[in-house]
Amino acid sequence: MVVNVKSQPASHPKGRRSLLCKLFISTLYLSTFTFGGGYVIITLMKKKFVDEYHWIDEQEMLDLVAIAQSSPGAIAVNGAIVVGYKLAGMAGVLTSVLATVIPPFVILSAISLFYAAFRSNLVVGWMLGGMQAGVGAVIAQVVWEMGSGIVKNRQWISVCIMIAAFVANYILNVNVILIILICALIGVARTLRAEKTRKEGGRTL
Repeated sequence: MVVNVKSQPASHPKGRRSLLCKLFISTLYLSTFTFGGGYVIITLMKKKFVDEYHWIDEQEMLDLVAIAQSSPGAIAVNGAIVVGYKLAGMAGVLTSVLATVIPPFVILSAISLFYAAFRSNLVVGWMLGGMQAGVGAVIAQVVWEMGSGIVKNRQWISVCIMIAAFVANYILNVNVILIILICALIGVARTLRAEKTRKEGGRTL
């Protein structure tokens, strides 16, 4: 598998402006209703950009999520960066990052003014408890959808990597950073081997 993050900006100025406007509104909407961590916005991005708009296919989305997760920083912002760049280059990056940052900045600024009241409010506590259950279901759904896609495509090496990573993290308590680095090295080795095989096959024709 080769990770491809080459941008695909719209060629016509009006089409480009329309794309950036739609990207801004979509990302702003997703960021506003993302509760429970950055993985939720990745889930919503997949539904919006892959399932609804068809701007990115599922395999590309898996690649972009892998890049966002393995890069330093908040995964919500990282995800916005890679998706924005894929769709519209640097203009897409600036648009999607701005739209992602605005909602939490405004909401947290408002909450900080009334922190004492929120902290002791029983109703707010109940609401947060309910959202945690919903967030878990949303994350589980996207994991199932993306994982089942790999199984359906019979990518057995990737399936084995997923199972091994799960066992290493959940059962053996191996550090997540170490797991990511090992998976990255495996990906590099597989890509180099595939390229070598392709070149050798081309020379024999």
